[in-house]
Amino acid sequence: MTRVALLPSSYPPALGGVEELTRHLALALVDAGDEVEVWTPHGDDAQPETVEVRDDLIVRRFPMPLPAVKWSSLYRSATIGPRTLFSLRNAVDAFRPDVLNVVCFGPNGAYATTLARFTGLPLVVSLHGETVMDDADIFETSRVLRRALRRGLRAAAAVTACSAFTLADAERRFGLAPGRGSVIPSGVDLAGVHSAGADGVDDPPSTGSEGQRAPGHLPAAGRPYVLALGRVVHKKGFDLLVEAYAGIGESRRTADLVVGGTGPALEELRSRAETLGLRESVHFPGRLSRSQVTRYMAGADLFVLPSRVEPFGIVILEAWRAGVAVVATDRGGPPELVRDGVDGVLVDPFDTTSFTEAIEGILTDDTRRSAVAAAGRARVAEFAWPVVVERYRSLYASVTASREAAGGPDHGLSVPHQGESVS
Repeated sequence: MTRVALLPSSYPPALGGVEELTRHLALALVDAGDEVEVWTPHGDDAQPETVEVRDDLIVRRFPMPLPAVKWSSLYRSATIGPRTLFSLRNAVDAFRPDVLNVVCFGPNGAYATTLARFTGLPLVVSLHGETVMDDADIFETSRVLRRALRRGLRAAAAVTACSAFTLADAERRFGLAPGRGSVIPSGVDLAGVHSAGADGVDDPPSTGSEGQRAPGHLPAAGRPYVLALGRVVHKKGFDLLVEAYAGIGESRRTADLVVGGTGPALEELRSRAETLGLRESVHFPGRLSRSQVTRYMAGADLFVLPSRVEPFGIVILEAWRAGVAVVATDRGGPPELVRDGVDGVLVDPFDTTSFTEAIEGILTDDTRRSAVAAAGRARVAEFAWPVVVERYRSLYASVTASREAAGGPDHGLSVPHQGESVS
């Protein structure tokens, strides 16, 4: 049994990939017999430390400001940062973890790096594409965060990444020594043990009775549809998908298109669909709960991941789980996951003609679409959370064994001094 403190950049009830990934990782570790607490930043640094129980897990939330150019940010970091470190040290004393695991590096990673240094606890840094997929390109604009990541990667007892693509980016831009990192892919909940509703998040208003689709959300009952899901931002490439979909002649357009999710590019995407004459065949249901994602996925004829760049593609696993054929971008991690022509089709989303042909080709070939879907459904078992979590557990065992061989930490020593840097 290992005591694991997971330090994600965000956690439910916030919605997003890292939140769901951390939640499933935590619960899978507990199912395997480990003890887990979650230590995560508050969304607002003005909030004090809070403790709650969510999914039977203790979740501690801390203010975690980083220094920035503005005087107010510097002041917050100098005054709040040391208090947060003391609070984190108290959490260490209370829980006595064997390992600290940063999930998606941000301010959480900077504080975890300092905490590991003061306590002697082994630090695991798990990268999930944050260096390439952040909406604001924060690792390009924030020198402080770049330095914090470099320091964290150097200090870590182990580094994992969701894909070789993500690992290579850490080596190329952030100083990770080649060979120091390992790939542990994301997982998917096949058994439904930790499925929708488990964390108390309510679904949006009902979309209708079973088998009935709500107007404006999905095509009319019985109408096939292509599904895409995610945060509606430039990097996700939904505009490229709409362009490719528009390339299918109206007389040959046998399925509508549904783009689920919200984001800053949504209104522009709606406008583009209308300009292309697709108002009646492209649907934008907005933000979806986990249970809605499951329902929408189960009803789709085809799932498309059109990202300009994609570190991994958890939604591919969700499509495979639902038995839905997949067309995915060839930019980033998906080529490590999808066997082109076997359990999915890889496309260059910038090649509009080829993208259109890929969508239309698989929609109009029932035999091929069924074969691709079946291959994906068979393959997804490799990514079930009980399988993936054993790789984390093996890693934890390795780093804790190394710590014990070196004499182990003394949780009661090396308390940070007031004003000491957190980055």
